[in-house]
Amino acid sequence: MSENVKKPLALFEAYGIELEYMIVDRDTLAIRPIADLLLEEMAGDVVADFENGDIAWSNELVLHVIEIKTNGPAKKLEGLAEKFSENVALANKRLEKHNAMLLPTGAHPFMNPLKETIIWPHEYNEVYELYNRIFDCKGHGWSNLQSTHINLPFANDEEFKKLHAAIRLVLPLIPALSASTPIFELKHEGIKNQRLEFYKLNQSKIPQIAGKVIPERAFSQNAYEELIFQPIKQAIRPYDKDGILGKYFLNSRGAIARFDRNAIEIRIVDIQESPKMDLAIMQLVSKLIQFLIDEKTCTLAEQMKWNENDLFAIFNDTIKNAEDSIIDNVAYLKMFGIEQTICSAKDFWKEMQYATTNKSLEMDFILEKGSLATRILKAVNQDYSKENILRVYRKLGDCLSQNKAFE
Repeated sequence: MSENVKKPLALFEAYGIELEYMIVDRDTLAIRPIADLLLEEMAGDVVADFENGDIAWSNELVLHVIEIKTNGPAKKLEGLAEKFSENVALANKRLEKHNAMLLPTGAHPFMNPLKETIIWPHEYNEVYELYNRIFDCKGHGWSNLQSTHINLPFANDEEFKKLHAAIRLVLPLIPALSASTPIFELKHEGIKNQRLEFYKLNQSKIPQIAGKVIPERAFSQNAYEELIFQPIKQAIRPYDKDGILGKYFLNSRGAIARFDRNAIEIRIVDIQESPKMDLAIMQLVSKLIQFLIDEKTCTLAEQMKWNENDLFAIFNDTIKNAEDSIIDNVAYLKMFGIEQTICSAKDFWKEMQYATTNKSLEMDFILEKGSLATRILKAVNQDYSKENILRVYRKLGDCLSQNKAFE
């Protein structure tokens, strides 16, 4: 083997984190579609990516969203929150002269996507425009969403099997920690993770693309190709005769396998009020995945048996109720060593924090005060006037700029 050929990273040898933020007006908090301008000012040219040492910035589907991410794999999660916060501060400083700033949470509370959506018009635009023609991306689940992604590596098929099996089991309970989207168009419809409610329905035109959001029981590259990628390719062919849209771009499950870079990307996490809160969630989620891979409370064979429909039922409930969701699937609870026949999602995560020996003041705060969605609703106090929503979301903007929790 050539010395220049990089050996694939093994389980938990590194992490890739991506944080998406909306660009808004400093005064009105209306969206500002100037991500291209921000990237141009940083790089000196119109680009889709800008590298700033250990952190990189890039565009997204829509022009008012910027992604800040690790510039390649990071060896550990510790210390990343501070690096992300430094880059948020740099972006905000650059945006000052445009009277704009970054705003957190997984969705804008009063954006009208039908009127305000502008697709990224530069490099890679032909892909975005074709995607837009097929799915009509002027909707909340497309153009009004910001998420946190974590990429976890695997070195070979055996490690992929273990990682995918564990991730599938953990996915249904992630919204209990990360829900941050209770308000769209100045309304709360009784769902704490409304972004994921839209996400579930995004590709109803071509259901093979998202499936049940919880991935199918595919535990090797060949099985994944057969069960997930091939149905996607066949379903998209009538709409994409030139094969512009790749399988990795199209796959919209809550966790997607990237065999091109030997990683699985978890995509269902709503972005929080500040990087330190995002990284706290990522830390506990990754520790729980590792806990399952170590087969502390259940075997790999037991993990692999779970059907996506059974997992989706749990997931659906946490989308609506977040930490107040009630888990009464005894078999599911037993997989994590919980002997009760019924358990709230909040208590589930308290148990997992203890079981994984995870220590985090930020996670203690979330488990005591509730998900960000819960805290936003408490702050709004049933007053959905634009004036009051602006008051609350300005405070959230302050939390982002100061890298602190929203109380």
